[in-house]
Amino acid sequence: MAGQQRRRTLQDLASAAGLSLAATSYALRGKRGSPATISRVRELADELGYTVDPIARALASGRTGAIGVSGSLRDLWQQELSVMLTRALRLHGHHATIADADADPARERLIVEQFAAQRVDGALVSPVDPSAAYWKLLGPEVAVVAIGDALTTRPGSGSVLFDNAYGVATALEHLAGLGHRRIGLLAPALPSTPGRPAQLLAGEIAARLGVELVAVAAPAATTEAIDVASALLTEAGRPSAVFCLSDSLAFAVYRAARRTGVRIPDELSVIGYDDHQLAVLVDPGLTTMAWDEDAIVEAAVDQLVELLEGPVTSPAPFRPELVVRGSTSPPAAPR
Repeated sequence: MAGQQRRRTLQDLASAAGLSLAATSYALRGKRGSPATISRVRELADELGYTVDPIARALASGRTGAIGVSGSLRDLWQQELSVMLTRALRLHGHHATIADADADPARERLIVEQFAAQRVDGALVSPVDPSAAYWKLLGPEVAVVAIGDALTTRPGSGSVLFDNAYGVATALEHLAGLGHRRIGLLAPALPSTPGRPAQLLAGEIAARLGVELVAVAAPAATTEAIDVASALLTEAGRPSAVFCLSDSLAFAVYRAARRTGVRIPDELSVIGYDDHQLAVLVDPGLTTMAWDEDAIVEAAVDQLVELLEGPVTSPAPFRPELVVRGSTSPPAAPR
């Protein structure tokens, strides 16, 4: 169209910088070149209005720059983690496609099929069922990093693992040490697969501690879990403490306690598993297991970037830290 400015090319940028095409491309991505050269190339790109043509990049490199990010986004902590992952990917020149697995293996399979059809370069996933066969649908050319649990059916996948044995044991030992002997376990799901091992570990650890565990499955969404938590708090012989395998579920217990007239922590201790930013805002503050999200995101994205070039070694599992606030105390004396 007459008068319409043509799209600037990498050759235009290379000519302005006085560099080869390869050197310009490397500098633009921060891969090679002195800090001064990288800064100069990026400044020239802004002045010229140069942006990467995704089609040209895909044809030249065989990559799209797209990374799939999958998790159960009704969980508040996973929402926050997904946002942090997309920001970190952007710094590496990748753009993210976020998908909500909604704690449902069937939906997760559809997401995997979608990622494969879109020919993403890689995927960062918080798997609902890491033992499912559908992870093989992402071919070996796709760099995949699982966060939380390893993908046992897809060799070559990276992983940022959580030390759930330590986290669950620490939380239950805290409650048992306060004197609680009947503890509710509120979990996003209770699978028959090793998909969410924290839930499976809880029963074994409780038995070792001599604690009776009442396991209840609840929806991942806080609003939908309130009814489940209310039923747990109104049953005969209700537990004196509830261990929630996400802070989202702990917030549902807070609302259910208010609805049923149960006081926290006088009549019910509550402990979460995330240390979401809202944990310090509820009253009383939520005792919970805290993860180093910044370190987790950095490890996951760095591993993904390295996998795009070749095999890597996964980092050591991350351990959560117990953060004690006002939501836990010794159980009330029997009336």
